[in-house]
Formats: sequence, C-alpha cells, structure tokens
Amino acid sequence: MHTVELREQALRMARQLGYCIREEWLDGNGGGQCEFAGRRWIFVDLAQSAAEQLEQVAETLRSDPAIHALTPTLPLRKLLNMRKTA
Repeated sequence: MHTVELREQALRMARQLGYCIREEWLDGNGGGQCEFAGRRWIFVDLAQSAAEQLEQVAETLRSDPAIHALTPTLPLRKLLNMRKTA
C-alpha cells in the first residue's frame, strides 16, 4: 500500500479516537501530539515527507491504548505492530 494512503488511514483512525488533526507548515521541525483546552491534538508538519508524517501519526496511535478497539487494515495494523484479535 502506498505511504500516502497509509497516512490517510492513520489520520482517519486518529480522528476516530478523538484526536483533532492540524496540518501546518512547521518548517521541518516536526509535529506531534499534545493536549490543550481539553482536546487531544496531532500536529502534522507538512514540510516533512509523507513517510515522516505517517511515522509521527503512527507513534501517537501506538501510545494510545484505545487503538485496540478499532480494526485497521492489515498494512496499517502491521505498521502499528498490532496483533490480530480473535
């Protein structure tokens, strides 16, 4: 599966988990997750490559225990190092 497609799937999954997504030009300094005003955010640095953006979002998803309540596609599950549930 193409990196851009995986990135979009990861962003959809993050939204399902309640994250707000902000895509900004951060001059290659990277984005990340944060929480303010009672909401969880993921800032995606548009100056980074699609692969770097994907890894940034995947890192956030891996750290969220609620991820196991969702059923991602097989390629995304592999990226997130998730085991298939019965």
